[in-house]
Amino acid sequence: MANNEPEKCGFTDLGFAKVDILRRERQGFPEVILCQGKTPAQVAAIFGELASRSDVVLATRASAEQFAAVRHTLPDARHEELARCIVWRKSPSVPADTSLKAAVLAAGTSDLPVAEEAAVTVGCFGFAVERLYDVGVAGLHRLLAHAPLLRSASVFVVAAGMEGALPSVVAGLVDKPVIAVPTSVGYGASFGGVAALLGMLNSCGSGVTVVNIDNGFGAGFAAGQILRLAKRAP
Repeated sequence: MANNEPEKCGFTDLGFAKVDILRRERQGFPEVILCQGKTPAQVAAIFGELASRSDVVLATRASAEQFAAVRHTLPDARHEELARCIVWRKSPSVPADTSLKAAVLAAGTSDLPVAEEAAVTVGCFGFAVERLYDVGVAGLHRLLAHAPLLRSASVFVVAAGMEGALPSVVAGLVDKPVIAVPTSVGYGASFGGVAALLGMLNSCGSGVTVVNIDNGFGAGFAAGQILRLAKRAP
């Protein structure tokens, strides 16, 4: 299909990528760029195409070199270094919607890159995000000290490595959806996050949903969809 008629074919053909320009109409959010394996020039080209058609653009697993290429054409793009994300907004001054909020929890400091990827993704949906970090099961008093947040959030994203127990604990304390993210943090027998994944899949906490290892983006996207549906509800 002709590259100069993207509205008819539903995508813009850049040669190395076919940018889905109808993703927002179908799913409520523009196509998200996975930067891993792409050159800086490729990321910048895809990012620029999406920015010309969207209010917000998100790229995940981005390097400093890829961000530099994006910023060359979009100076107001923002690099969330810990989350390894690039974010651009057409109207960066629009405040987050605080009528509903997500709580993003991390069991340990080593889980922060995955938790931050989730938090940044939820933020791109326009909702408020509260972060609660280093509250793992080795010291539950650290979690229980934040009871008001546990009562006020509408959806929870919980990232944990090691044995992956924190989502079960959170699910036993709240009446909201809990999205569990196993991380690859841990010693040899954690098998790069497989132990945490299996622990979460076998959770005795009701309503725990589990995404793939280190998939903070997937968890944040699901949380954003839940908040958007909740906002639409009468």
